[in-house]
Amino acid sequence: MELDTPSLIQGYAQGYFLMADEEGTLGWYSSRQRTLIPLDSRFRYPKSLRRVLNQQRFSIAVNRDFSAVVAGCADRETTWISSELQEIYGKLHQAGWAYSFETWHNDQLAGGILGIVIGSAFIGESMFYRIPDGSKVAMVKLVERLRSQGFILFDAQMMNPHLERFGAYRIDEEKYRILLQRALQQRCFL
Repeated sequence: MELDTPSLIQGYAQGYFLMADEEGTLGWYSSRQRTLIPLDSRFRYPKSLRRVLNQQRFSIAVNRDFSAVVAGCADRETTWISSELQEIYGKLHQAGWAYSFETWHNDQLAGGILGIVIGSAFIGESMFYRIPDGSKVAMVKLVERLRSQGFILFDAQMMNPHLERFGAYRIDEEKYRILLQRALQQRCFL
């Protein structure tokens, strides 16, 4: 598999994403149903999180500690983010394609979201938290940032109960590819 930066970006731009299997072997994957985080009025979050946001306990940063966010996302009992994939994210970050959107509590990393930005698409790779509500606040603040910057697409790849709480929804592969192609026509900055 060719893993230079242009080939990696081309793979993402065609609707694929990288994952490592149980043995750590990397492969390109796609899905018949893609999960999106809405960037419109369908986005929602629990009222209890509204209280947390109003307390302003967390500050927001982009790429303040990219490698710590990647490590936090990979630090799970079962992970699809192998050490090789962590290196790839590092290369994509250095080339200006991969970003970490972070929440901080004082000087401690509270949580974060790892993603790839291509055109006006934010392709969410993973998220984690170290302090309760750290990743949830990151999600709300990231959606606000994507909206304000004119992003068209927030791809979360696969559904889980956590994402459903934010209004995540599925679309079929054909609709996803059409939306992705539209998002690739416009450049946005995080």
